[in-house]
Amino acid sequence: MKAILDDRQARHDPKHFMANGTVAANPEQPKRIEVLQGGALAAGCTFSAPKDHGAGPIAAIHSAEYLVFLETIHTRWSRMTDASDEVIPNIHPDRRTASYPRSAVGQAGFHQADTACPIAEGTWQSAYWSAQTALTATDLVTGGERSAYALCRPPGHHAFGDLAGGFCFLNNAAIAAEHLRAQGLRPAILDVDVHHGNGTQGIFYDRADVLTVSIHADPIRFYPFFWGHAHERGEDAGLGCNLNLPLARGTGDDDYLTTLETAFAHIRAFGTDVLIVALGLDASENDPLKGLAITTPGFSRMGAAIAGMDLPTVLVQEGGYLAPQLGDNLTSFLTGFKGE
Repeated sequence: MKAILDDRQARHDPKHFMANGTVAANPEQPKRIEVLQGGALAAGCTFSAPKDHGAGPIAAIHSAEYLVFLETIHTRWSRMTDASDEVIPNIHPDRRTASYPRSAVGQAGFHQADTACPIAEGTWQSAYWSAQTALTATDLVTGGERSAYALCRPPGHHAFGDLAGGFCFLNNAAIAAEHLRAQGLRPAILDVDVHHGNGTQGIFYDRADVLTVSIHADPIRFYPFFWGHAHERGEDAGLGCNLNLPLARGTGDDDYLTTLETAFAHIRAFGTDVLIVALGLDASENDPLKGLAITTPGFSRMGAAIAGMDLPTVLVQEGGYLAPQLGDNLTSFLTGFKGE
């Protein structure tokens, strides 16, 4: 399988992360690239660098206002007296229609949903090339490859059209889907990350031209809390084009595979002709952000089941954090997907 990676994705090196009111080391570390690349190489992937598609495909998903913010906010923030090294919000509007301030502090609150998406000097460049990685893998599939793996880092599925969150800045899977849709295709996004893809859902929630499906730990007591519940089906033209399949904490391989069959039925019914898999590996029983309990062999079964859809498939890396099994879990998924 061909794979795409850009070394500039390592320039985002976040330090700050707050969980349960405690400041800790951010788990979305550059070392993830090394581990995931090793896992992909072990599965027989061959890597190349992405092409630069420019800002257009990114701006088809994200607002110009938000993109200017991402590109400039760290420089502006650094000019403030006693500013922190990373841009971290400390105030948020009560609604998206609130007034838009000129202040760097105010704009950080408007465009960053939580404290898990700090912005430093290299963040914009890494996010930009993460998106270009997804776009290039998409081009491989539309160019005739049956599948391709995009090693995207930072991940993307918590990013809305104008809002970062949960380690995510640009929504790589959504950008890839829109790129496919603009070519006359009918894409579906299957998100298997342990966390609900709330940004992806939000971007396409009122649209009927992209199907969004997410299998994740039940958000009633798990991030992102406010999205990902089973009753969220889309709205207006998009009603019925969003499917959430929340699972009880600790769900393992067999029940997960059964739930995948429900997802597949909706993907088939949508008339999908190309599939994007938002490939989170943090559903692992060993992931530090524990939510589900998929074993390493279970990832192979997952990959084989998805391959059984027999659709051109773009695999876009999402979560999966540093644990001894991370690389093995990716190897297992990819070898299962390839039928090895």
